[in-house]
Amino acid sequence: MTKQNITMDELLEQAESSQLTPGEVMEATVLSVKKNEIWLDLGGFGIGLVPRREIGFGKAIEVGQSVVASIVDADMEDGYALLSLRKAAKDRGWDEVKRQFDASETIEVTAYDANRGGLLIELEGIRGFMPVSQLSAEHYPRVGGADKDEILQRLNAIVSKPLRVRILDADRKANKLIFSEKEAIKEGLAERFEKLKPGDVVRGVVTGVVDFGAFVNVDGIEGLIHISEISWERVNNPSDYVKVGDTVEAKIISIDKERLSLSIKQLTEDPWAKEVEQFKKGDAAEGTVTRITPFGAFVQLSPAVEALVHVTELSEGGASVDPEKLFKLGEKKTFTILDIDRDNRKISLSLKK
Repeated sequence: MTKQNITMDELLEQAESSQLTPGEVMEATVLSVKKNEIWLDLGGFGIGLVPRREIGFGKAIEVGQSVVASIVDADMEDGYALLSLRKAAKDRGWDEVKRQFDASETIEVTAYDANRGGLLIELEGIRGFMPVSQLSAEHYPRVGGADKDEILQRLNAIVSKPLRVRILDADRKANKLIFSEKEAIKEGLAERFEKLKPGDVVRGVVTGVVDFGAFVNVDGIEGLIHISEISWERVNNPSDYVKVGDTVEAKIISIDKERLSLSIKQLTEDPWAKEVEQFKKGDAAEGTVTRITPFGAFVQLSPAVEALVHVTELSEGGASVDPEKLFKLGEKKTFTILDIDRDNRKISLSLKK
């Protein structure tokens, strides 16, 4: 009788040990890989299904591969078990993520999606985020007018591209994982900055064109060409001169913290300096009215030389004259040159006789 009881206990223990338990982690072999699911060989426990959402992003799964999975449902209606690779990876992943964070390691990741705020990234089964502000100069979406749709379009172009990053914050309790591309390239940037100085000529790629100028990626360092440094002639719209993706040469005019101030126009001779030689103080000069303002009018004396006739120099005796009534755009008049300031590239005119 005792012997029979022992045998029954052993059988019960064997039966219990042959059952899967939700939350249990086990090793399995991949039987098949389909678009939206993979099937696993669970050995004596039968077969298991891992749906697409539970595989994890950026994972390359092949038939015959050994994987670690977590049991979600041990006994589905059709007799198979439901499993998750993501959950199993996440449970073990936080330890690895914390190690990488503490060691300030530079790692390679791939974003699986984007929103207007940044990139969505999964690492070791844990979903994280990289804000736009943490992107490098190469990938930062410099967009005129802060167009949200264009920002999203630029971010989507980075999805699926390998990125070198560091973990900026890893909080398991809050389930928060933040990445930074800027931090990953800081050391290399410091070395590159040390090799640069004002006056150097550099080559870079235009990453953004805005109302006040153009942003340029110079070997990972961000540079700005202000609208006033694009051309010697008056620039109203920077996009008339440069486009995103253009490769340009520019001169470094200053270095400020993490950004270069650049100039395209200083690589060429200033036509103003050459053309102004034909004018002398006291000379009469004919010019074309190009702009009319409440304080006077701007006059084109030559292709590169523009001068100002102030409202106080429009009539004799100091009488008040409205420039809008006195001038018409495109009108030609003869003026007297009052002063030539070569240092500040300014010429003053008078309409008084």
